[in-house]
Amino acid sequence: MSAADVATPAISDSEHRAQLRRAVIASTVGTTIEWYDFLMYSIVTGLVFGHLYFPGADPLVSTLQAFGVFFIGFVARPIGAAIFGHYGDRIGRKATLIVTLLMTGIATAAVGLVPGYDTIGIWGGVILTLLRLIQGIGVGGEWGGSVLLAMEWSRTNKNRGFIASWPQFGAPAGLCIANLMVLTFSEISGDQFLVWGWRIPFLLSLVMVAVGLWIRLGILETPVFRQLVAENKVERAPTLEVLRRQPKQVVLTAVLRLAEQSPGYIFNAFVFTYGTTVLGASRNLLLFALMVSTFLGFLWVPVAGALSDKIGRRQMYIIGCIFVAAFTFVYFMMLDTKVPLMIFIAVALSFIPVMTMYGPEAALIAEAFTPRLRYSGASLGYQLASIIAGGPAPFISTWLFSTYHSTIPIGIYVVLCAVISIGATMMLPDYTNKDISETAEEYAGA
Repeated sequence: MSAADVATPAISDSEHRAQLRRAVIASTVGTTIEWYDFLMYSIVTGLVFGHLYFPGADPLVSTLQAFGVFFIGFVARPIGAAIFGHYGDRIGRKATLIVTLLMTGIATAAVGLVPGYDTIGIWGGVILTLLRLIQGIGVGGEWGGSVLLAMEWSRTNKNRGFIASWPQFGAPAGLCIANLMVLTFSEISGDQFLVWGWRIPFLLSLVMVAVGLWIRLGILETPVFRQLVAENKVERAPTLEVLRRQPKQVVLTAVLRLAEQSPGYIFNAFVFTYGTTVLGASRNLLLFALMVSTFLGFLWVPVAGALSDKIGRRQMYIIGCIFVAAFTFVYFMMLDTKVPLMIFIAVALSFIPVMTMYGPEAALIAEAFTPRLRYSGASLGYQLASIIAGGPAPFISTWLFSTYHSTIPIGIYVVLCAVISIGATMMLPDYTNKDISETAEEYAGA
């Protein structure tokens, strides 16, 4: 892509507003599809993959093996962040996002075609691992670009939290659709769910990708990146530069996500293993409750983002950290009653505290980086958390419960994550309602 392709003339106010709407829609739809793809895996891991690809005498060992493959996707996400962060800061947000959408969608659909252990032995697990790796790389490059595509079309400093929260809307929305698809085909396939029912939601990813691609092809590159091109400020090696110039921001934005990601994946992945094998809850009860949870979650995301514009990103995020630490104990107390209604309520409410952090998180992280390094820096910080938080959380929770036969250690684990996140958030500068342009004083040293 040449400078002429990106550095287009200024557009009118009406055109700008129209492009802002399109960018927000494209980002939200795109992240919904990407997270549908990625989080579908988290749902099916606890329900299917241990039985189908890692059969063994001990169900716990099979589950741990399945969560090991689940974790591979999280290891891949920082790799995707480094690769696509580089190209997002070099050739633009739009072109990079088209590639990430195609990569993730095709890999997800292919998961639905992988034969089980009974057909090709351990090779099923190997292929599954490879596809999860590709999927993780694609998702690793998606988030940063989607947030910037929306946020960098905003002309005011006063609504960035709200604007940037809409791509965040895609995660609970994608998980809601994923749950709906699994629940639907669980009902349709019945006893055949482990044979073919679980595969259909993965294959349907191709239809969703086609829709997302059509939407993204119709938007323009962001004004911020076009200005960088026009002023010849595009970095040659942005990923290396952000690690050299803003390493503190990369580390802090990764660590502050501990309180959001760890309980998030306990609530949407570990709960299926715990609920079906320990509590004796039905698969469909958990799926329906989690679908309600994600519906409430995506309603709360833009509200939390808008509130951060009023009270500050750090304050809103810290409120979320405290909220999730307290809620986790209540959550497991309600689950452990084994009463279906209590289980349903606990799961249905579980995403509210997580989304309290997730709403302002996009702006909090993206604002920390100078524009010419923003795709790389925001992507790296955000996705590195997947290794220390989201990926290990179901595995750690399974191990803690199997070791101590209690959910209290899991609650303590979440509290520790929250304390660490609060410390990291306090150390990260808060740019709420401040100028975050290339010439802003705060970025003079970047």
